[in-house]
Amino acid sequence: MRIADDGEVICRGGNVFQGYLKQPDKTSESLIDGWLHSGDIGEMDADGYLRIVDRKKELIITSGGKNISPANLEAALKTVALIGQAAAIGDGRKFCTAILVLDPEAAAVWARTAGRDDATPAELAGDAAVITEVQEGVDRINRQFAQVEQIKKFTLVGEEWLPDSDVLTPTSKLKRRGVNARYAAEIEAMYEGLD
Repeated sequence: MRIADDGEVICRGGNVFQGYLKQPDKTSESLIDGWLHSGDIGEMDADGYLRIVDRKKELIITSGGKNISPANLEAALKTVALIGQAAAIGDGRKFCTAILVLDPEAAAVWARTAGRDDATPAELAGDAAVITEVQEGVDRINRQFAQVEQIKKFTLVGEEWLPDSDVLTPTSKLKRRGVNARYAAEIEAMYEGLD
């Protein structure tokens, strides 16, 4: 087993299957030069232990050819108190942006503290003080990542993402195509004149 140049976990040996039954095209996609390409992105530590960090099809590949794991970015962004969900954007783009969803409970606490009990989540998502606080959190998270991986811009939304919807699976995994479709205008606005 080893990690390919693009970060994919590949392996070969007697324990690897010989191919898909009567499916040579599918076999040739998975078995290349005797190596099984798993589709997983992994990291090997100093002791030789493998850690799977993402799926290859989930990778963001910037216009400059850099491979970025969105799962790592999104998990870090969700540690910011006001952020409930995050979707990193940047495939085929010069830099990464994100669609960030206000955490409804944290936003309600923030609103009470700020004397804005009557504000809706959508209003809070447009509030300059909330955006400033989220920006401070994003800046803190960005320091953990390489320059190319950092979130340069974000759009904060106040609607809650629910499981089994166009943006989340029933098990609350992100549906990237759904996010890209629902927020196409917001995504384009973040790159307008800059990409």
